[in-house]
Amino acid sequence: MCICIHCAYVDRCETYHAVETQHQQPHLTATPNFTAQAPQINVNIRTTADEILMEWDVVGCNSFTQDQGRWARLRPGETVPT
Repeated sequence: MCICIHCAYVDRCETYHAVETQHQQPHLTATPNFTAQAPQINVNIRTTADEILMEWDVVGCNSFTQDQGRWARLRPGETVPT
């Protein structure tokens, strides 16, 4: 699971913006203005008969600042990414 969903900077972060792009998800902001320090990203690669799927998860970040449920508050009623 991406730790970003519980980070105070999720709606401003360039790294999370890149993760949204990779997952083809709507952006929390069109113009992120926060650069995360030393984000650590796991990329899981799965293959099926006709495609290769990549899932990016930020698993560590020196800028991480706990704000439990931040993503859910920004997108009420939507399914929280896992």
